[in-house]
Formats: sequence, structure tokens, C-alpha cells
Amino acid sequence: MIKVVTFEREYGSGAGDIARKLAERLSWKLWDQALTDEIARLMDCSSRTVREREERKDSLTYRLFKAFMRGSFEGSLNAPRLNMVDADCIKTAGRQVVLAAAEKGNAVIVGRGSAYHLYGSPDALHVFVYAPFEEKVRRLVRTGKTEKEAAELVDSVDRDRSEYIKKYFDVDWPSRHYFHLMINSTMGEDMVVDTILHSVSILSGCPA
Repeated sequence: MIKVVTFEREYGSGAGDIARKLAERLSWKLWDQALTDEIARLMDCSSRTVREREERKDSLTYRLFKAFMRGSFEGSLNAPRLNMVDADCIKTAGRQVVLAAAEKGNAVIVGRGSAYHLYGSPDALHVFVYAPFEEKVRRLVRTGKTEKEAAELVDSVDRDRSEYIKKYFDVDWPSRHYFHLMINSTMGEDMVVDTILHSVSILSGCPA
């Protein structure tokens, strides 16, 4: 019985909207912004702070600063007040939230390493959503980005995700064997949702 669907995605592929529509069709909880908010609650910081650092490695400058602060007497005194939020902490808190959401069930979880945290779980369906570069740029332009901004984001966000997944899961992103479905979103959001729903139904032993 499938009770969790995870989404990994290329930036600009529309996976967030697809996940939202799927959650609505299934009447399941969507863990996207809600996941960021819960991580922020556990870490006692703002959702914006988590959003700016999740699914990407810390910058070299931040890593050096963190190493200095944690390795210095002043740092040990001030660390509780600084409340440093880094990729290591976010990954740990994210795993906790993802596992709790999966245990509760009826969950659609977007990114944050959920497919890797739950790899091998018999009640989870893992989906990867992708699209051609030009389509991703067009989708982002429709949200108000310039074509130049959109192209740069498509490259940089996925590069950050790839580096993050490699560092924290030792996986070359995206590794196909982690996913049950890899879907091109140009087939249309509704058709993608229908395809996933069909897969959930079949894997749960229900009539198609």
C-alpha cells in the first residue's frame, strides 16, 4: 500500500505545482513549504533562513566562518546565541521531519532529500520530474523572471542540488534507480498527475 509519494525535480520543471495537484487529488498532506516551516520550527529560526540554505551546500565563506567559530573559545561561548543554521543541521532536521511525515502517511513530499531518506521503503513511490531546458526557462519567465535570470537559475539551482545530494547522500544526481517514475512535465501537469495516480493505484493493489 502506497502512503507516501516523494518528488525530486529539476528546477523550473513545475514539480511543485504537480505535487500540489496530486496532494489535492489524493486528499493527502503536501509537505513542501510545510516541510520548510517544520524544519525552521525544530531549529528555532525563520522559514526564510531555512529556505535560503536548504538543498545546497554551505558556501566556502560560511564553512570557513563556521569552522572558525566552532573551533575558537569565543565561538564556543557565542554559538548558542549565534544559532548557526547550516546545511548539516538542515539535513539532520529535514530527515527527522521527512521520516515523521512518512510514518504518519498520506503524504506528498517535495525534495529535501526525501527520496533518499526513504529509499527502499515499501510504502513510498518516488517520482522524478524533469523538462527540456527551454521549457523550464519559459515556465520561469511566466513567473516574472527575465530570460537571462531564468536561464541562470535553471543552471545554478540544479547544480547546487546536485552538489548537495552528492555531499550528503553520496549519490550522483539524479540516479535513476532511486525512482519508480521519471516523467517529462511537458506532457502536461494533469497527465503527469494522472500517471502518478495510476501508479499509486496499481502499486496499492487497487483497480486501475
